[in-house]
Amino acid sequence: MKRDGCAEMNFEKTENRFYKNDENGKMIAEVTYVPSGDDKVILDHTFVDPSLRGQGIAEELVNRVVKEMRIENKKIIPLCPYAKTLFERKPEIYSSIQAK
Repeated sequence: MKRDGCAEMNFEKTENRFYKNDENGKMIAEVTYVPSGDDKVILDHTFVDPSLRGQGIAEELVNRVVKEMRIENKKIIPLCPYAKTLFERKPEIYSSIQAK
């Protein structure tokens, strides 16, 4: 399942979760977060199927949560190792949404 370099993947949204299933219904990508008080969420899990790794999908998932939290005026605590590293690597993008 190759992706076009400019197309974003469309994710399904359920409560506190964005995900993508393949054509057989197998989950191939997921990010989850949990509320923490009234104004924060903890981004606690990011998963991308090994067949899709290296294509920027995990970052797309994190960015979906970031977009949602900006709309809801909430900050993110990046607890998941991937998200924590991403926030540290790109502070110009994520420092304004990261809970201090």
